Amino acid sequence: MTAKNSATNDPKIRDPKIIVALDYADEKSAWELVKKLDPALCRLKVGKELFTATGPQFVEKLAKLEYGVFLDLKFHDIPNTVAKACSAATNLGVWMLNVHASGGLEMMQAAKQAVEANANSPLLIAVTVLTSMNEAAFKKIGIKGTLDNHVVRLAKLTRDAGLDGVVCSAAEAPKLRKKLGPDFCLVTPGIRPTSSSLDDQKRVATPKAALIMGSSYLVIGRPITKASDPLAALQAIHDECMA
Repeated sequence: MTAKNSATNDPKIRDPKIIVALDYADEKSAWELVKKLDPALCRLKVGKELFTATGPQFVEKLAKLEYGVFLDLKFHDIPNTVAKACSAATNLGVWMLNVHASGGLEMMQAAKQAVEANANSPLLIAVTVLTSMNEAAFKKIGIKGTLDNHVVRLAKLTRDAGLDGVVCSAAEAPKLRKKLGPDFCLVTPGIRPTSSSLDDQKRVATPKAALIMGSSYLVIGRPITKASDPLAALQAIHDECMA
């Protein structure tokens, strides 16, 4: 089955909540999955490994198929460098990109100004604390306070910089939603259907639970990409989310 742009009048489907993580090392493997999916049901995440292997041309190809692309490169550098990187990413036609909130207010403001200079500016979000981290791992990097409090602190800084939202775990979503309001975008990785393994994620939730807790979009990888029928797996998760 080839990728298609399914026509629909359902506003929930026009803004699909599922972002499929293309965690592949080569373009051929990624394309084999993409051709089995449907842009009406999902968006696609391109991270460091695949982007390094395939380059910006691959992202442009996905955009031409009418997939919304979340370019997950987590830019973190001096403000001018991050601004230029965000500008280049915006020119690829991506739907969303991200930076590290720990880069600071000035860096995030520069990134925001860069994407807004484009007429079709994407959503710009920030990473607070990686969802692969638990409290014990967080303490080892020497930041005072709890992981939870640090996530809130960086999320507020992100909002103050004018960004659209943050990456967060489902467990963090209720507090962030309450503190940052209904329009702040919360993108949640570590989503696993009940029958799936946790893999390398420490803070996880089921798709429906994550949405109930306040997540805006759900990043899902292996439960779809490793399924014997990826489109059927995607459809099942989508139906659960929309129920």
